[in-house]
Amino acid sequence: MNDVMIIQVSPLAEARLTEKLGDRPGYFKLFYDTDGCGCDGIAVLLILNEPDSDDVTVEAGSLPFVINKQQQIYFEPSLRLQSEHSFPSFRLSSDSMIYGSNVKVHDLRDTADVAPQPTGWFVR
Repeated sequence: MNDVMIIQVSPLAEARLTEKLGDRPGYFKLFYDTDGCGCDGIAVLLILNEPDSDDVTVEAGSLPFVINKQQQIYFEPSLRLQSEHSFPSFRLSSDSMIYGSNVKVHDLRDTADVAPQPTGWFVR
């Protein structure tokens, strides 16, 4: 298996993700969430302070992307992340399938600094 995963990020998607990072450091984590979604699972993007020990780098242009090496099996090695002007979320696809046309971004960078809130997102 080729260990290098690539996400081609459209210019609009890159601008929106850069805006979500703001002036603070962070990493985008492609995450396949199966907790409480009532389905097989959904792709989400998490913003973390730093990668976890099991995360591997994803080539995504200038954006800092990672994925848990165990979760790579849920995705093809070459993906596209796109955004539309009229829609606030993202579309994640490959040549053979659509992983999500309503992929949300969840910023978890502040969760260590505040009292625990039920978020429904559990990064292992």
